[in-house]
Amino acid sequence: MPNVLVPTPRGQMPAWLAIPLNTSAAPGVVVIHDVLGMTRDHRNQADWLAQAGFLSLAIDLYYPGGMLLCLRSIIRDFTERSGPAFDDIEAARSWLAAQPNCTGKIGVIGFCMGGGFVLLLISGHGFSAASVNYGGKLPPDFDAFLKLACPVVGSYGGLAKWEQGVADQLQIALERALVPHDVKEYPDAGHSFMNQHGTFLLKLLRYKANGYNEPATFDARRRIAAFFHQHLDR
Repeated sequence: MPNVLVPTPRGQMPAWLAIPLNTSAAPGVVVIHDVLGMTRDHRNQADWLAQAGFLSLAIDLYYPGGMLLCLRSIIRDFTERSGPAFDDIEAARSWLAAQPNCTGKIGVIGFCMGGGFVLLLISGHGFSAASVNYGGKLPPDFDAFLKLACPVVGSYGGLAKWEQGVADQLQIALERALVPHDVKEYPDAGHSFMNQHGTFLLKLLRYKANGYNEPATFDARRRIAAFFHQHLDR
């Protein structure tokens, strides 16, 4: 169950706050879920980030009415690049930065749908580092986002046909814009390789182009934690 409520323009957003064992102030990370919303897997993403030393807040963008009622409006906000979903993310960032055990520097990480949101949050949204994990194709005008972009770490599965080439495109764009970055494609992993969902979903997803891949996950987590420490500990 969510363990904190974050005030937003629409009301109280349930969220999962994972706190590092170290009692000193830590950088924060807002965690944006995949299409399945506030699952045990989503909370686990915040938990491993906390173990890596970050005050991590896994938010629930479906809180006004659940996935079926909210997904349409989420897609609309994503397409228009503004709206209640972005307001909720900003509320989470501001709330986390104001916590007494936070240094005030905040990163953002997203998976699948959440990774797509992160691509649109790297400039002008107050984040100091961003982690994009299989976030879909780049927007056509992506270069325009990079003028004020924060450092970006990206991870993709090479077996996901609909995302083939995206890692290379992202790396080239970030290099061209002189944005600090670490982008990697895992050739033996597919889409959602860092997500572990329930048994039923795993049966549906257990084919080469999709599903959890432990070696790729461990390496991606190592890279993300190192990259976030590099850019959020300053």
